[in-house]
Amino acid sequence: MLKFRTMRLNAVAMQSQVVNEQQGPVFKNRHDPRVTRLGAVLRRTSLDETPQLLNVLVGHMSLVGPRPPLEQEVAQYRLWQRRRLGIKPGLTCLWQISGRSEIGFEEWVRMDLRYLTRQDLTTDLKLLLRTPRSVLSCRGAY
Repeated sequence: MLKFRTMRLNAVAMQSQVVNEQQGPVFKNRHDPRVTRLGAVLRRTSLDETPQLLNVLVGHMSLVGPRPPLEQEVAQYRLWQRRRLGIKPGLTCLWQISGRSEIGFEEWVRMDLRYLTRQDLTTDLKLLLRTPRSVLSCRGAY
């Protein structure tokens, strides 16, 4: 998955010094000291995700689908949470337009699983139409 680097080079080494504000395998911190100033702007505006359009063009991602997880997160998934991996990851999803990091991991997975059962063109179009407003509001983006 392509993405602009928004963290300092030694971010992995610094992770043990930062408090995870999320429950579960996803690591989120609203004021993460590992994020650079420019990185914070890119994240807040979701511009750090724009290189993923290339992933869509080559077929590794779709426009709509569960957000792609990091390998170290997947290693910590419970069996029911792994079901979200059964579909191609996407640029936007229900979690993305519903508050992003303000939503806990288990609810995030439930949203992805809900999408799996309702995956059709109408649902995708609704999510795509709601995405720009959500991105521009910067709600839950950090």
